[in-house]
Amino acid sequence: MTDFPDDLLAAQRDLTAVRATLSARLAALPPSAEPMPAWERPDGYWAGARTHPASPGWSEQERAEIATLRERERELATAIVTHELWASLPAEERMRARDALKHAHETPAAPAAGARG
Repeated sequence: MTDFPDDLLAAQRDLTAVRATLSARLAALPPSAEPMPAWERPDGYWAGARTHPASPGWSEQERAEIATLRERERELATAIVTHELWASLPAEERMRARDALKHAHETPAAPAAGARG
């Protein structure tokens, strides 16, 4: 299925962008939202010893930014999963259609040199 309504395509495109922004933002923030002293996990745990640096925590601005991104992510995900299109599809086609929607924004690969089509 490739004929998705424009509003659904826009919601999926925006969701992908919000998730990328959120992921990048979280990776740039201190590891703990709350201030936390450095600590070390002793050897003997399944993952082995590991040192964790002190975390100054997140500022109020950072907390608000993450909360806004997470709320937008929830709004978009809700709009996608509750869209009327899904009810119009037979149950056995919904999973394939949902997967196709997730990849609808990707540009198709260019044909290989010398390929005929």
